Amino acid sequence: MNTSPSSTASPGSAGSTGGTTVPDARQRRAILIAVCIALMAVIASVSGLNVAQPDLAVAFDASQRTVLWIINSYTLTLAALLLPLGAVGDRWGRKRVLAIGLTLFGLANVAAGLAPSAGVMLAARVLAGAGAAMIMPVTLAVITSTFPAEERGRAIGVWTGVAGGGGILGMFLSAALVDVASWRYLFVLPVLLVVVAFVMAQRSVPDSREETRHSFDVVGSLASIVAVAGLVFYLQEAPEQGWGAPVPLISLGVGLAAAGWFVRWELRRRAPLLDVRLFRERGLTSGSLGLLAVFGVQAGIFVVLYPFFQAVLGWTGLLSTVALMPMALLMMASSGLAPRLAERIGPRATMATGIALATTGLALIAAFVSVDGGYPALLPGMLAMGLGMGLSMTPATEAITGALPRDRQGVASALNDVTRELGTALGVALLGALVSAGYRSDIDTKLSGVPANVADAAREGISSALQASHEPSLVHAAQESFISGWQTAMWAGVAIMAVLFAYILARGPKR
Repeated sequence: MNTSPSSTASPGSAGSTGGTTVPDARQRRAILIAVCIALMAVIASVSGLNVAQPDLAVAFDASQRTVLWIINSYTLTLAALLLPLGAVGDRWGRKRVLAIGLTLFGLANVAAGLAPSAGVMLAARVLAGAGAAMIMPVTLAVITSTFPAEERGRAIGVWTGVAGGGGILGMFLSAALVDVASWRYLFVLPVLLVVVAFVMAQRSVPDSREETRHSFDVVGSLASIVAVAGLVFYLQEAPEQGWGAPVPLISLGVGLAAAGWFVRWELRRRAPLLDVRLFRERGLTSGSLGLLAVFGVQAGIFVVLYPFFQAVLGWTGLLSTVALMPMALLMMASSGLAPRLAERIGPRATMATGIALATTGLALIAAFVSVDGGYPALLPGMLAMGLGMGLSMTPATEAITGALPRDRQGVASALNDVTRELGTALGVALLGALVSAGYRSDIDTKLSGVPANVADAAREGISSALQASHEPSLVHAAQESFISGWQTAMWAGVAIMAVLFAYILARGPKR
């Protein structure tokens, strides 16, 4: 591709690396803070509304399916638009696209907070997803195109920590707001974060962009949107409608066909949106597979931990979120430490160590979780998972961004983000399905003599079982069945992570 990177910095900058002006240390700190605040707004909005599902249903007189669409429309739009908007950031200028994305995201959250109906709320969430798709890849691209090589890994570690743990922090703040105020206040925090990030970005973030004589890859962009949207839609809808239901299957078919067309088109194009030949490199492939698996397992675990705290331990939403904080904080801390460890032992060994720790944590949870064991039985496994995932995510992210040239960092960052989103959707769908299947299989053996209407409700899930009857024996049976299904999912996660561990040892990124 015939391109040459161009980057400018504000007057306070000093020094240069490879012909590109490098901001001084003070400005680099300001840049890192600004992009991490912007990223926090995006990540917190992914999980924040989960704690307000009952409130949304009452406020809009909406069905559970409508509420789920209000939540999922944001992540679907975000995932689908990441690659093309990451490329737009490379061409238009990352600072400009960041400013546009922050503005759109902020206005969409204001509209959501004031929404009078479910339709308005749904539209606002779609617009927020589009704004987030501008923000998210640009935040990482600014780091990789601005920071000198010797500092880049540590800056990526901070970014990765925010991306990995920010969702839990967002859930905590959201649960607190719902408990003490109203669900509408959930949108105040993203707006405040956007305002702060916008002001800091205008002051400190330099503009950098790709200079090219080639036209924008419109066909590849459209194919990527259809492919990602089709696959994510399938993963979101199949658990609800059934894996073989017509609508999800059509979505899967369209997504796979678009993905195949995307690969074929990109191989033929002189200046592709994403050069798929780069996946021959071990760094890009191992980094992508690592993030896909790690985020998939993490998302699947979080989906199950929350109902465990509420339905089995009887905790409130706020207390359940607080219980996740040790894992999230350790994940964020180890993400920051991972670059230093990678400098000493190499990125492959660091990733393998992290994956081994995360696998051990999963095995500990699967082995010791029980109705009577409570939170102390889970905590060692949660801490091992948090430590391991933080160590593995940073070198995986750096392997992906390092595989693409400096002037294509918007696309590299978008690919990193798409991998995370697909992994999250895949983990929630597959591990969630295993939990449900294991629960139904186990509860069926414990419903002898239970009235038919109560038994039917109990088969739907643990929450339905607890609502249908307060009989201690049925409650205990439902809790035990939930744990049985959870253990099945955990051991499946252990198997996935073990395969990933072996692959990283053999084909992980080199130093």
